Amino acid sequence: MENKPEEKKSNNRILIILLALLLVGNGVFAWLWLKERGRANTVIVEKQQVIVERDNVKKELLDLQEEYASLQTNDVALQKELEDKRAEIAELLEQAEKHKDDAYIISKLRKETETLRKIMKHFVVQIDSLNTLNKNLIVEKDKVSADLTAEKDKTTQLSKDKDALQSTVNIGSILKAENPTVKGVKFKSGGKKEVETTKASRVERIKVSFILGENKIAKKGPRSVYVRIVTPDGKELTKSPDEGNMVKFNGSKGYFAAKQDVSYNGEDVAVDVFCPSPTEFVPGKYLVNIICDDVIVGESSITLK
Repeated sequence: MENKPEEKKSNNRILIILLALLLVGNGVFAWLWLKERGRANTVIVEKQQVIVERDNVKKELLDLQEEYASLQTNDVALQKELEDKRAEIAELLEQAEKHKDDAYIISKLRKETETLRKIMKHFVVQIDSLNTLNKNLIVEKDKVSADLTAEKDKTTQLSKDKDALQSTVNIGSILKAENPTVKGVKFKSGGKKEVETTKASRVERIKVSFILGENKIAKKGPRSVYVRIVTPDGKELTKSPDEGNMVKFNGSKGYFAAKQDVSYNGEDVAVDVFCPSPTEFVPGKYLVNIICDDVIVGESSITLK
């Protein structure tokens, strides 16, 4: 009978220990549950952030796709590069949709999107430069066309001026270049043999031949005879476009192709003038003026094939 209080006391201790262990176990379980719950919440937040970032990247790629689509150029190589980049953007959009939960892939897509935007800015600069160049070329072409028209008008006006001048100047004192002929020639045998040709690519010089006609009342003495040639594109043939190669004629001024000094005594003088070209002759019609004493004294032409 004396051992019962001791036994009861021992049982109480065991019960207390079990209760303590139960409480500790519940505490540990609760801690683990809260920790796992926090981890799950973190994963959910991270996934949401990845999805938001994916949506942002996707929107930027779509905007970039529209911007690349707006870039157009006539440059074949540059247009090929643009098409390659458009295809690359389309591929990135597919990856963004396919790997929408993959933070690493989305981060990689973000970097590639930024790189494509930088490249696009470079394309914009290139296209603007090409457009500016094209505009300048168009302006230059229009100017050349206007100059050509002006030169043709000038030639027409020169003809009118010649007629007007001849009606007011003493015709009897003006020399005449009679029977003018124009030939395209090339030379053989070291320049000793002269061969006529009408093919532009073979012509080395244009030979202008004429008779400075008899005129008993004209002033005698040395004369400088000039040959002026207007090329098929409306330009004046000359060694160099400077003041030393210009001549006055019929109240105007222009470049001469060649000059020949002649001793004139009032009788017929045969004159041959060889006119070189600073570049190759081109096919077409060449207008020839023979000038003496600031007056056009003869005209002819030649057509090279």
